[in-house]
Amino acid sequence: MLKIAHNKFYNHNLGDNHRFPMAKYDLIPRQLISEKVCNKNNFFDPKDLIMSDILSTHDIEYINNLVNLTMSKNEARSIGFPLTSALIEREKKIAQGTIECSLHSIENGVSLNMAGGTHHAFRKKPGAFCMLNDQAIAANFLLDKNYYKKILIVDLDVHQGDGTASIFQNDRRVFTLSFHGKKNYPFRKEKSDFDCEFEDGTDDEFYLKKLKTLLPVLIDRIEPQFVFYLAGVDVLKNDKLGRLSLSLDGCKERDRFVMETCSKLKIPLQISMGGGYSSCIDEIVEAHCNTFKLAQQIYFHN
Repeated sequence: MLKIAHNKFYNHNLGDNHRFPMAKYDLIPRQLISEKVCNKNNFFDPKDLIMSDILSTHDIEYINNLVNLTMSKNEARSIGFPLTSALIEREKKIAQGTIECSLHSIENGVSLNMAGGTHHAFRKKPGAFCMLNDQAIAANFLLDKNYYKKILIVDLDVHQGDGTASIFQNDRRVFTLSFHGKKNYPFRKEKSDFDCEFEDGTDDEFYLKKLKTLLPVLIDRIEPQFVFYLAGVDVLKNDKLGRLSLSLDGCKERDRFVMETCSKLKIPLQISMGGGYSSCIDEIVEAHCNTFKLAQQIYFHN
């Protein structure tokens, strides 16, 4: 059965007119259930994240300042959300959700976190809606518990996973791949193990050709035992923060290719949903729902 991490705190109240579409975390599961893609048994509520799992990835001084709400004004401002205890608890649930998803992926081939993809969180600082790097924490969990020795992180969010790249820069056990807008945030980029940059307005054909050429070659060379996939839908043409021009069909084909590639090679795959900032919330929800539908079709033939 497809397992999906979801928690009531994922939809964190930011008030009206904030550019981050928190409402999607209620709308996506509602639509999946309405369309009979999933039922309530597919969803699980993550447990509490323990400190040792956080500190496998993040610096203790940074975490203490984050949890105690004592970080500098500049650091807090860089998050893009008002810093509150409720927000920190949300972030912990997301990271724990990705850890538990990775274990479900080992058993079932794939799993998805309704949120996550917090790839701008560095070891010692936050960034752009990200405080705890969920896929980095989960990758270190699998490595520390000796589940695997080689992991691939495929980050196809429109923004470079700068925090993830920095965290694993000197760790040969984790290979970081990032497809992102060349002129988009972060404007000062880190060095992933493989960065593929796209000009503004890149369309389906060019993007998918790159992906379908590069991903199989890298997997063949790296031989990962587990893959984390950040499936941000901010690659869409109408995204307010994206600057690329993929269609809904192109975004769906991107997800299909990643999933089918991992499924055929029998490499467990964890998916975090990442960004999506279209002016049309219905488009964000549809694009994300396509990811869940594909997981059901490819892995469970539903």
